[in-house]
Amino acid sequence: MSNNRRSPFLPVIIAAIVVLVVAIIWWFKPNNASNASAQANSTVGYSQASANATDKTGSKNDIGNKSKQSSGRFTTGLEDLPRSLQGTDVDGEIIIDENKQLVVTEGLRRLFDYFLSALGEEEEATIYARVESYIRSHTPEPAASQAVTIFDQYVAYLKALPAIESRYGNLQLQATENGELDLNVVAQQKQDVAKLRQQHFDQETITAFFGTEDEYDDYSIAMVKINQDKQLSDAQKEAARQDYISRMPDNAIKTNIAQQANLDELIKRTEQMQAQGATAEALYNMRRELVGAPAAARLAQVDQQDANFDQRFKQYQAQKQQLLKQNVDKAQAQTQINQIEQQLFNEAERKRLTGYAALQQQKAAEMN
Repeated sequence: MSNNRRSPFLPVIIAAIVVLVVAIIWWFKPNNASNASAQANSTVGYSQASANATDKTGSKNDIGNKSKQSSGRFTTGLEDLPRSLQGTDVDGEIIIDENKQLVVTEGLRRLFDYFLSALGEEEEATIYARVESYIRSHTPEPAASQAVTIFDQYVAYLKALPAIESRYGNLQLQATENGELDLNVVAQQKQDVAKLRQQHFDQETITAFFGTEDEYDDYSIAMVKINQDKQLSDAQKEAARQDYISRMPDNAIKTNIAQQANLDELIKRTEQMQAQGATAEALYNMRRELVGAPAAARLAQVDQQDANFDQRFKQYQAQKQQLLKQNVDKAQAQTQINQIEQQLFNEAERKRLTGYAALQQQKAAEMN
């Protein structure tokens, strides 16, 4: 299936890590731009609407009985989709082996999350009926029933997560008031989440659904631990980070992290060199060394575009200030300012003006 819309259901694993190291995970996790929003919406929905259904059996019976009222509406599960899913392709996958047994993958979880992202637009029972109808219309037995069973378990797991989050939420806020994360509390919360998973899934499913996510989380926690170690110098911290990455398994996660490390270094060195008045050639050579010639050439082009925009912005600001000083009629002055904007900037650039002006003011304030 094509993946024009990715809506995996981001579990609430470590609340404080989401706050303090979300930037790290955001850069590393694949296709995360829309994932976080869809997963957060589904988690909130279960937290508010289903907080009382915390055990696997109860959840299965409750949602299963409700779904009987809606199951007749669907043949494939794709009929009359809610607005947020209209015009999208179903994300995820259902894989079976030669014996028609289900092969559990992360894609199966993405499939569940695709439909669960509509929680709030549709009732829980309707979503359950959609998922079951979709599975059974696309999958032979016994794999179909196996997938439905895992969906029951997944729903029960999602309903139980908010209880763990609420137990640790205030403790995490207290722990981070001094700007540092209490890693002992984080470790305890991860243990509780691990126990919860074991209550609802077998080890094969846990690994398939959460293995990649756990590896990213472990990396993030390790980076936080290194950053909070006051006995290490900056150079020693960097060495510790590189050592951790070097010991990671050779997989896509390690590749993404290494690429992000290069990007971080690129940004750092670019800012330093620009502050020192480095030439365009010097910047290109540095970038070529870090990210290769094609990327260095694209970045050089971006530099030229930014410089051109900045020059026109300064011209615009000067003319704008002059008009405001000379013209008592504010409406007339604003009309002339709008005309200058249209002359100097295209439609997309005009949308940047307010934010760019605020950024320039912030930079000027920091310099003073």
